[in-house]
Amino acid sequence: MPEYFRSDLADKQPSVINVPVRPRMMCLNESCLDPYQAIKDQFLARMEKIRLNRYLSPVTAELHARLAAYASFGLEPENVVWGNGADDILYHVFLAVRENPASFAVSLAPSYFDYKTFCQAVGLGIRFCELREDFSFDTQAFLQLAKDPDCRLAILCNPNNPTGNLYDREQLRGIVDALPDKLVLVDETYFEFSGATLAAELARHPNLLLVRSFSKAFSGAGLRFGYAISSPEIIYSLRKVFTTFHTSILNQAFALIILENMALFQTQVEEIKSARTALYGQMQALPGVTVHPSSTNFLTFSVGERTPQLFAFLQEEGIAVRDVGAHRRLHKHLRVTVSCAEDNSAFLDALQLWLGE
Repeated sequence: MPEYFRSDLADKQPSVINVPVRPRMMCLNESCLDPYQAIKDQFLARMEKIRLNRYLSPVTAELHARLAAYASFGLEPENVVWGNGADDILYHVFLAVRENPASFAVSLAPSYFDYKTFCQAVGLGIRFCELREDFSFDTQAFLQLAKDPDCRLAILCNPNNPTGNLYDREQLRGIVDALPDKLVLVDETYFEFSGATLAAELARHPNLLLVRSFSKAFSGAGLRFGYAISSPEIIYSLRKVFTTFHTSILNQAFALIILENMALFQTQVEEIKSARTALYGQMQALPGVTVHPSSTNFLTFSVGERTPQLFAFLQEEGIAVRDVGAHRRLHKHLRVTVSCAEDNSAFLDALQLWLGE
């Protein structure tokens, strides 16, 4: 068969999500709140005014203004670009920064696994600065990698996925300061659960780009809506690699209704944070369980060498959690989404049953 595509794609696999599918899906950090049922009337009322036979809609300008206001810190619509989920934003950032086959990005490890996936998809290399045992990292080691002339992008996930920890604000600021000629991407997908953001630094650092998602705190995993905020110059350049009408008017309208009903989702976030605290304490009290503190909507934990057996048992009990043990720092670790009270209780009961408690 003739080679129709890039030669480096020959040894790559298509991107797939490999998780168990069970009645209790506690493996993908989704929300148990169905946003459509929660805001259906407002959304349908909005749709009465939208003409889907047209490319252009007033919703686009309204959403730009709302997103900028939500991000606050004096941001304007020209500071914002959105896409089909935070993943779509990441993909287009990687596409935009790649200069040549030697170009690469730098990330922490373990961190969000699709940084590597998307880099490979666009032909961008990636190198890693490994986390310490306590999930902190060496600033100088990270900067040494990032200052390489072929490094086109420095990536920091905060809070980090899948470890769940939050990095020191001054450490992150120091990295942005030390890399004035590099684009620094801070992935704030779990920002609403941590309350920590570098948005206030955007005015001082035109090289800083923040990426966020509606999939977690706003219950919109299936909506596919994410956005980035940065300097107008960075946003303008990013828009050059997006197609003109790259996001459905339906997605835009639903995202706008979510922002107009922010109180509902903020209440849900607070409930998840309280449930996270409770579940963390309950798991910490169980003998043989190591559970790590988290500033997200998930908890990463281990039962040592017996972790694979627990993973299989939970599936038998109808509970899907995520195996995050591919990196040596999280060897024999699982990640469980903090979900609704019923799911959390079922997970804890199954864990106690397996432990013989």
